[in-house]
Amino acid sequence: MKKITPSDFQVTQPIKITKVATTYDLDAGEKKIEKELEEVREKLGELQDTLYAHDKYAVLVCLQGMDTSGKDSLIREVFKDFNSRGVVVHSFKVPTELERSHDYLWRHYIALPQRGKFGVFNRTHYENVLVTRVHPEYILGENLPNVTSVAAIDEDFWEARFEQIRNFEKHLADNGTIIFKFFLHLSKEEQKNRLLRRLEKKEKNWKFSPGDLKERALWDAYQDCYEDAINRTSKSHAPWFVIPADDKPTARYIVAKTMLDTLQTYTDIEEPELDKETQENIELYKEQLRKE
Repeated sequence: MKKITPSDFQVTQPIKITKVATTYDLDAGEKKIEKELEEVREKLGELQDTLYAHDKYAVLVCLQGMDTSGKDSLIREVFKDFNSRGVVVHSFKVPTELERSHDYLWRHYIALPQRGKFGVFNRTHYENVLVTRVHPEYILGENLPNVTSVAAIDEDFWEARFEQIRNFEKHLADNGTIIFKFFLHLSKEEQKNRLLRRLEKKEKNWKFSPGDLKERALWDAYQDCYEDAINRTSKSHAPWFVIPADDKPTARYIVAKTMLDTLQTYTDIEEPELDKETQENIELYKEQLRKE
């Protein structure tokens, strides 16, 4: 099986999204890939236990992608061996009335993981420069000062919003949050196939919405917005990884391996040592328990 490294998928210079492949050959069959994923996720689960005991870092995993790109199943498969208390998943949908009464980052800020835990954002704060950029009329619902019409939502508006997002992520990184941002890069043809499967399999019908086709018609606009967002916000402290997502097992393995390899570079993450007095009295404590 082909060896991969995080640098194979990390965005370190401007990309052209249409030039980035949506498939990746790991030179292995599906069963082999799934077996390798099992081993990686077990190691991730063990690392999370150490992360919790260490209590210095939090990990934020951001997942973005077009409809059907496989975010839900990736979360299920990659984090399967985690202690359930060690990972918290938040799926961000259309903002509620309460959320709209705050600034657009508020609902993401209050969902951030605490030290020692993984937080997974299924759709993220980037929706505010993706969906709202394709549908700028949604911005009017935020009731912002000096934004009374779509005409007021110009390039200066978007650059300010990108700057706010960059500052948000820099603040998190500076205060101990390790950030992964994964774009599950799906081809338009594969999305069509997955939507058709949702319609053809009765048990999958509930996943389909006519709105999926309306958004699919805006495919090119979304690709342009993803490309711009990734290029403007991929930083060393909060990198974007573009993950080929046409094959789900491959995408899951790449995401898991990228996280494991990156986290293993944090050599300071280790279980705390017992204080000297406790260490010296371990045999005494054992004896006390045996005599009960």
